[in-house]
Amino acid sequence: MFSSLLSLTGKVSSVMDSSYSSLLYWILPFLVFLLILIIVIYIYSTIAMMAIAKKANHPHPALVWIPLVGPLLVTSQIAKMPWWPILLLLGTWIPIAGYAFTLAFLIFSFIWIWKTFEAVNKPGWWVLLSLIPLVGTVIYLILLGVAAWSKDNQTSPQSI
Repeated sequence: MFSSLLSLTGKVSSVMDSSYSSLLYWILPFLVFLLILIIVIYIYSTIAMMAIAKKANHPHPALVWIPLVGPLLVTSQIAKMPWWPILLLLGTWIPIAGYAFTLAFLIFSFIWIWKTFEAVNKPGWWVLLSLIPLVGTVIYLILLGVAAWSKDNQTSPQSI
């Protein structure tokens, strides 16, 4: 009886091993691709924010390379607003109240980026396009590049 039970568990485990290995075969490349995509987006957006900081005459544009808080710190300084709302990130770890901290932080970050775009003579409402699901992120990254590498003598439609 034990030998038949052992052979049955061996067959079940071999079937489960093969299904997990085929699942891993499909998920692992996707996760690697996703990781590479995140790294590429981080590098692109950081280089673009560094170019924007240079255009806005920020004294230390290399601060944007600090993960998570660097671009926000630089945009808050370009927007000539206080930096303390970055501390709201700490409140996002508090259960239930974290939602309010996250919402307040997002509002401040949108204001900072809006004013940063205006500091380089681009329309601030471009940041609102990032709210469009899926496509908004791509549009925002394109407009971030436009704000970073367009000619300095071009002005936004508001200033014409």
